[in-house]
This record gives sequence, structure tokens and C-alpha cells, in this order.
Amino acid sequence: MNAIISASELASDLAGERPPVVLDVRWQLTLAKASGEPPFDGPAAYASGHVPGAVYVDLDRELAGTPGTGGRHPLPDLTEFGAAMRRAGVSAARPVVVYDGGQGWAAARAWWLLRWTGHPDVRVLDGGLPSWEGQLQVDAPVPAEGDFEPAPDDEGLLDADGAAALARSGVLLDARAGERYRGEVEPIDRVGGHVPGAVSAPTTENVGPDGRFLPAEELRDRFKTLGASEGTAVGVYCGSGVSGAHEVLALAVAGVPAALYVGSWSEWSSDPSRPVAVGPDPQ
Repeated sequence: MNAIISASELASDLAGERPPVVLDVRWQLTLAKASGEPPFDGPAAYASGHVPGAVYVDLDRELAGTPGTGGRHPLPDLTEFGAAMRRAGVSAARPVVVYDGGQGWAAARAWWLLRWTGHPDVRVLDGGLPSWEGQLQVDAPVPAEGDFEPAPDDEGLLDADGAAALARSGVLLDARAGERYRGEVEPIDRVGGHVPGAVSAPTTENVGPDGRFLPAEELRDRFKTLGASEGTAVGVYCGSGVSGAHEVLALAVAGVPAALYVGSWSEWSSDPSRPVAVGPDPQ
């Protein structure tokens, strides 16, 4: 099953006999700004217009737990996550399509969580809402309660020790911007740098100027150059397990299974006992 879907394909599926559940996961990383600019308001963006039938899902409240020692976006409580998905109409036997404002990170986080907890048919709208050419809906639908029950697969998840081990035994990709990997800048976390042995692989290089994924063959070639190919144990981390999910999605498009270190750099760097590498060299 393809992990992504085009806007035209989604429009066709919505008009079909078995329309998917559609989740709107618009979100942006918000940093304090001296200008006093207000933070991104996902519910307001949703209310101003969304794909017909889409239900809004809040990344910070429903796709992540409380920030702390486990990172800025740790795993959500799975009981609460399951309840949120059922409220949104998610059922095991019905396809799900998720989208965001075009960056793809938040939609990928929802995709990864649903796949990791056992949903068999989840896709991300390639290019997000900007790719949608149909009409938008402003009223919020009230879907029938779904029946989805999360059943996580531990093989798709890494903790800090697992990430450290994979950096030595397989391939651990760092999906953040190169300057953060190298430790030249760190706008959010306690210290800059990367997990020793991790390979720099900015997730922004997985998409074209329109925000849509590169063709599968190009992604396959890119990841092969980085040492990640089918048959190799591959893991991904980022700042807090959001853009890293986008890299896992890109790997899936390329046909390469990968695990996600959800705590990512926000967890790793908060522990002074964890080693930190800086510069362009993985070690």
C-alpha cells in the first residue's frame, strides 16, 4: 500500500462507495518571537476551511504526551490516543487520510502513530491542503464513533538506548537541518550536536519546491547514498519526533522500513550523561 495519496486520488475516494476518514492535523512549531506575533492557531485554520468531511486533530494534545524528560512530543497515552481517534471516526476497517498545511511533518506524525498502533490503511495527502483543488468546508462534521483500538508494534519504536545502539549496528538518520546536526546553532534544546554515529539527512531534502515528495526512485537513491536501504536496520530521529516521522514516511515511499526515536534530540540532549557529537562527521 502506498503511504501517500494525491489530491485527485483523495477527491475520487471521497466520492466513492468507501470514503476514507480524513484528519486535518495542521500544526506549526512555535517559538517565542520578539515581534509578539501570535502562535499558530490550528483550530482557527481548520474553521476557516478544510477538506470536506475532515475532522481536526490537535498534535500537541492528541498525538503527543506532556512535555518532559521524554522530550517535547513524547508518545501520547495510548488509551487517550485511541479515544481521540474514535471520536474522529477512525475505525480499523476504514481507510484514513491525514493532511496538514503543506509541510507534511504533522500529518506524518499522525500517519506514524496510526500505523505504529496497528491501523492497516493510512495515507498522507501529498503536498497537504495547498494541493487540494476542490471546495473547502467550514462547518465541523460530527462523525460516527469509530472502533479503532491501538495495538502498538514495539519494533517500529526506538528509545534512547536503542537509538545509540542502532547508530553503531545499522543506520541512524538525523532529520534536522544540517546546522543543528553539526551543532552550529540550537534554537530550542539544551545543547547542539547529534547522537554519535548518526548521519545527517535533513527531511527538507525529501520533497520538491511544492512540498510534495520526490519520486520513489529518487528517494531510494538518496537514502542508499546515506547507507539506508532495504535489508539494513534503519532508525530516524529529529528534534522531538515530528519531522522525524516525515523522514520515516519518505523512507516508506522509498520502500525502506524504519523505526522512529520519538524522544529524539529533545530527550537525548536533556540528559547530561548522553554523549554529544558536533561537526559534519557522524562520530
